[in-house]
Amino acid sequence: MKCEICGKKPQFGHSVSHSKRHTNRRWLPNIHRTTIIVDGRKIKVNMCTRCLRTQYKATR
Repeated sequence: MKCEICGKKPQFGHSVSHSKRHTNRRWLPNIHRTTIIVDGRKIKVNMCTRCLRTQYKATR
């Protein structure tokens, strides 16, 4: 679970309940396997939706 473009990966922290009890949790990046064109060649990469959106905007 890592974006091959920006390097984004899961972050760690705590869930805090009403009684202030801390339990471990993870925030996962929104990763999608997609095909992009680099130097005229199609390659499949795992990329986060933020990078996908930026790349879409750059090609328009």
